[in-house]
Amino acid sequence: MSAAPSAPTSPLERKARLMRRASLASVGVAAILVVAKLAAWLVTGSVAVLSTLIDSLLDGAASLVTLFAVRQALTPADEDHRFGHGKAEPLAGLGQSAFIAGSGALLLIQAISRLLAPEPVRDGAIGIAVMVLSIALTLALVSFQRYVVRQTDSVAIGADSLHYTGDLLANLAVIGSLTVGMLVDLPLLDPLLGMGIAAYLMVNAWHIGLESIDLLMDKELPAQDRERIIATCLEHPEVRDVHDLRTRRSGPLSFIQLHLELDPNQTLLAAHTIAVDVEDRLRALYPQADVLIHQDPAGLQEGNHPPLAYQDASLTQDRAPKK
Repeated sequence: MSAAPSAPTSPLERKARLMRRASLASVGVAAILVVAKLAAWLVTGSVAVLSTLIDSLLDGAASLVTLFAVRQALTPADEDHRFGHGKAEPLAGLGQSAFIAGSGALLLIQAISRLLAPEPVRDGAIGIAVMVLSIALTLALVSFQRYVVRQTDSVAIGADSLHYTGDLLANLAVIGSLTVGMLVDLPLLDPLLGMGIAAYLMVNAWHIGLESIDLLMDKELPAQDRERIIATCLEHPEVRDVHDLRTRRSGPLSFIQLHLELDPNQTLLAAHTIAVDVEDRLRALYPQADVLIHQDPAGLQEGNHPPLAYQDASLTQDRAPKK
């Protein structure tokens, strides 16, 4: 009898498994909801139901993109991609933002058409039943995705979770529309609700797109992370100061580069030992980080430092180097 597969042996392997499971779950839920909502729309003719059907179709396409991107982002570095394949995640985020914006535009067109020629909603009870099923499946998926995002900081899974969260709100709104339509003759409510959902989708697309662009443009880690990195370096008694800190994220990995200012009279071996100790401390805080440290003699003025305009003033003000 063959042995059971071993559990992940590192935090990175565990994150990879969670990300793969979340992307597969997203595709599965999207497929179920597309079938259910298509049947509900054919029966009810509701624009609000159509809005969630369109959204689920785009969710399915976006989830497939996410599935491919996550698999690509988790591919180990190779000879042609020494920094890994993490940029696949924000590329998927841009694709998702385009999908979501497109679904919002299609829904807006349909809602305006129905607003100009209102039609009553038919068989609202069937639509409500499908929306309840949709809410249950989506709530379970979003809960799992948020857990995965907390564990992995995955941009692609986070973007997926964001628009599925929008689906939850849209489905609740559709239930309200169908319920009112069954009780009161208000044909304009359905297209107006569809227009509101379209606006919500477009706002989500904007935020996802901005976050993806930030990652593709190698935006720095948040200020609190950079402050934490500098403070960790300065905790070492032999470190006089820190400069030229540069950080970025790529998929599940973070990259940290900095210069340590050390006693100029130390041997190269002693400086190397200090740098290794600082690197170990930083990796304890950021296990998935690639840390690169350069040692400088304290007090040496170099002309190859980046201009002060490119540095974060909050990280340099009111901090005097150690004596």
